[in-house]
Amino acid sequence: MTTFRTKLSVLAAASLALALLASPAAHAASNSTGNSAAVAWLEANGDADVDRAFAQAKSEKKPLLLYWGAKWCPPCNQLKATLFNRQDFIEQSRAFVAVHIDGDSAGAQKLGTRFKVRGYPTMILFNPEAAEITRLPGEIDAPQVVKVLQMGLAGGRPVKAVLADARNGKKLSANEWRMLAFYSWDTDEQQLVPQQERAGLLAQLAAASKGVDEETTTRLWLKALAASNEAQGVQPDAALRQRVEAVLASPEQSRAQMDVLTNSAGEIATVLAPDAGPARDKLVAAYDAALKKLTADTTLSRADRITALQARVDLARLGQPKETVNPKISPALAQEVREHTARDDREISDGYERQAVITEAAYTLGEAGLWKDSDALLKSSLAKSHSPYYLMSYLGNNARKQGRKDEALRWYEEAFNKSEGPATRLQWGSNYLAALVDLAPQDSGRIEKTAAQLFDEASKDKSAFYERSARSLQKVGMKLGSWNAAGQHTAAMGRLRAQLDGVCAKVDTADQQRATCDALIKAPAKKS
Repeated sequence: MTTFRTKLSVLAAASLALALLASPAAHAASNSTGNSAAVAWLEANGDADVDRAFAQAKSEKKPLLLYWGAKWCPPCNQLKATLFNRQDFIEQSRAFVAVHIDGDSAGAQKLGTRFKVRGYPTMILFNPEAAEITRLPGEIDAPQVVKVLQMGLAGGRPVKAVLADARNGKKLSANEWRMLAFYSWDTDEQQLVPQQERAGLLAQLAAASKGVDEETTTRLWLKALAASNEAQGVQPDAALRQRVEAVLASPEQSRAQMDVLTNSAGEIATVLAPDAGPARDKLVAAYDAALKKLTADTTLSRADRITALQARVDLARLGQPKETVNPKISPALAQEVREHTARDDREISDGYERQAVITEAAYTLGEAGLWKDSDALLKSSLAKSHSPYYLMSYLGNNARKQGRKDEALRWYEEAFNKSEGPATRLQWGSNYLAALVDLAPQDSGRIEKTAAQLFDEASKDKSAFYERSARSLQKVGMKLGSWNAAGQHTAAMGRLRAQLDGVCAKVDTADQQRATCDALIKAPAKKS
């Protein structure tokens, strides 16, 4: 990514590059005038835009890559900072039609329903006939994403067909096994398998992949462990424990499995060693040593390295209640967290990278019990962020965890007020209202006013009752219901219900949005 320079001409070039990365539409405009230094993203704001893109893909006999993201989303900013600006990715993009859906665009949430996408970011590769080849994992490092994309572009079959063959014992190619191992199960949205069955399926695939290559089989086993819990999933045996220990002991293998090891450290360690004692201590020591190497590995992005550091803190907190504010971690680890996050704060100059790293750094500081450092980092970064409301939410969370209710509500309110984009505003507004109900239920005036504002904003958004926006409003309805559980706020609820009736009346009854809208608040019971 570009960095700040002293010469005006270089600064101007950097600003142009950042603008291109920030706006996929600008990418397309730039490419149409002959500049090939960016991906030619097509903006999709509704079904018609996507249908045109699929028609183009079919006529050009090209796959289509759909990227769904949001301005504030840290992993999305990570993709902008490390993947979308890579020359090999840009060159590879000429082999497919690139489509960008901004989660705050007019028709984005309806498109989310169409494509079964919820989490930011989601990347889906389709074949020219519009069948899903795979969902690309956003958590792996950029070079791995490029390799997975290359496999998908090289005549990859739809993932549903590949998975069906694997489950039926049919022979798969080595690349097809790798595609299953690298499939973004976290953004699958239960299309291939219900969430509660995912760990078992991944274990079956891991066992069936034996003999393909050890790295693929290991990745499937690690993902199975990460998806497991006490109720369901993998029951590890000695062979699986030895496999994981071998990965942790090998810097090369740990590097190859970096994303699973860092994002699921607590889950993997708990499944392998559920009880406190010598066995867990031995595993955690080996795991921490591997993570320490990853934290210092400069071939990884700063975001990946801070995630590895966060995983070390997670392991240090094992056995302590999740809500612990002042966890017991070693002074040495606490000092490492301080030094690492301070170094990132000093060295990062790119806005996308800062959005991806600083919030994770602040969270890591908090999880280590270093609350003053976390608050200071967030506050000093507000003016440097293109989405400061995201950081304000973290400040609200910090204050809430430490019992500072009034301060938490001030940050949540400011985050909502500063948030931008219809879907984002509904999400931030629902978070603020939820905090009001939890922390200040007696403030009925502010609660009613906030709910009324959200319903008013929803009335102006044609996608308000789809996907993420619908879930935000459902959260509002649920929290209002709990607030009025004893009927103590019936008058306010009646006014809100009347307002909502007016909003719902404008929604087509044939549209699924109408049912969602009608169900948000139960109509007040009629007096007999």
